Amino acid sequence: MLSLHTVMYRLLWAALLGATIGVERSIRRRPAGMRTSVAATVASALFTIMSIMIAQRYNDSSTTRIASNIVQGIGFLGAGVILRERGSVVGLTTAAAIFAEAAIGMAAGGGFFWIAGLAAALLLFAVVILIYPENLFHLKPRHMRFRITTPRAQDLVPDVHRIFSELDIKLDNFQVSMAGDSHVIQFDADVSHRQQESIFSAIARQGVTCEMIPVERQAE
Repeated sequence: MLSLHTVMYRLLWAALLGATIGVERSIRRRPAGMRTSVAATVASALFTIMSIMIAQRYNDSSTTRIASNIVQGIGFLGAGVILRERGSVVGLTTAAAIFAEAAIGMAAGGGFFWIAGLAAALLLFAVVILIYPENLFHLKPRHMRFRITTPRAQDLVPDVHRIFSELDIKLDNFQVSMAGDSHVIQFDADVSHRQQESIFSAIARQGVTCEMIPVERQAE
């Protein structure tokens, strides 16, 4: 049987790794933050520990029966954070992180501390560092609808075309209409998060409002 100290160390290590990952998720305001991450790693670790201890107590040669079901059960938790917003599916990274947290908790619960630590470091690398090359190379664009309200469309339309041309972004469904005394410039485009910031800063000026709304791409 595992001693109380051994169980405590394994659970604490799982909680520490889960909290470390959860801090990053909380900072980015993702659905599953620190508490969810700690709960996932500790629960997985405890299931693994109990699987070992129950097998030892009852002389059962199978120590993986309970632990193997964690893989199936954690999928329900991950599915709960996947949402469909207009234009894209969000929460996949968080769901995958929860799945990885369960594996990290199982490693800690099994006493494989270095493996759990290495896996946690790799997971943090994936969610913290890899976002930069994604943005740099525009690997994750979203289909957005831009709606720009301005007193004089003739002054802004050339700037809009120039800004998007410099960013090498194609405009779809471009149109200009009237809304009271103002002109409304509307179009669709695939843009990354970094491009969204650049566009807003380039268009922002007195008397001009810019809305950006995720939309479903029209089937061709």
